[in-house]
Amino acid sequence: MSILRRRKASKLGRTRTKVQRYRCHSCQKTYSGRTGSTIGRLHRPDLFMIALQDMLGTSAPQSVRKLAHRLGLNKHTVWRWRMLVFSIIESGSIPSFSGIVEADETYQRESRKGSREWVRHLADPQNVAQPPRPRLCDFTTKGMKMMRGLSKWQLPILIVADRGGARLFQRLPDRKRLTLERAMQPLVPGDAVLCSDGANGYASLARKGGIEHFVVGSKPGTRVAAGCYHIQSVNSLHARYNRFIRPFCGPATKYLNGYIRWLEVRLAGLGPAEIIQAS
Repeated sequence: MSILRRRKASKLGRTRTKVQRYRCHSCQKTYSGRTGSTIGRLHRPDLFMIALQDMLGTSAPQSVRKLAHRLGLNKHTVWRWRMLVFSIIESGSIPSFSGIVEADETYQRESRKGSREWVRHLADPQNVAQPPRPRLCDFTTKGMKMMRGLSKWQLPILIVADRGGARLFQRLPDRKRLTLERAMQPLVPGDAVLCSDGANGYASLARKGGIEHFVVGSKPGTRVAAGCYHIQSVNSLHARYNRFIRPFCGPATKYLNGYIRWLEVRLAGLGPAEIIQAS
């Protein structure tokens, strides 16, 4: 007996997107292999696969505008597809670290791109409070001093890696010692060797957990401890993150986790087939 007969369904032509359609014999409802999936209602799955290949390919991904022009689509359609991929890859498994574990943070400037908060405030200043962050033009026209170095507008991104190839990118809510310590606690096993800079959170974690800890510096002669302990693997990931995020000209902070996860998927070498299967 065929599989379709056992399931009491039969073929019923194809959908507009050339996907095989089936009909249930008991309820008479129709469905396809994409019914119920995240990409089930896409009108152009063929172009979506090209956009997905652009996101996950070996070459640098194109901007939304350039990709939309290439595919002959509206830029908002390509943007929605990108957000759809973000929703598919948003949850990933936490890797297991062992041996020599390196950890350090990089920083991404906060961006409220697209929020229109200043537009709403200027249109109705009586009912809409002034946004907490000044506009870029305020530093040039009003003589405000631009904050340099780390500030509350610099968002920390924790990067952890070991010598076995496991790596993790995680955005932290703030730069407090306790926040860093809590983020690192489930990642570093008690028998590992932790290599980091001199941030207080790493030292506190090592002291409480009895973890062997080596502190390395950024100046020549201090970047390697005991001949083999360093954080060069993490620094390399910092550089790869900066190269990846630079073409997007400061993505909005509310989408930053999606971009971080996107980079993790690219580094893991996952292809369109794995993403479609996960949807």
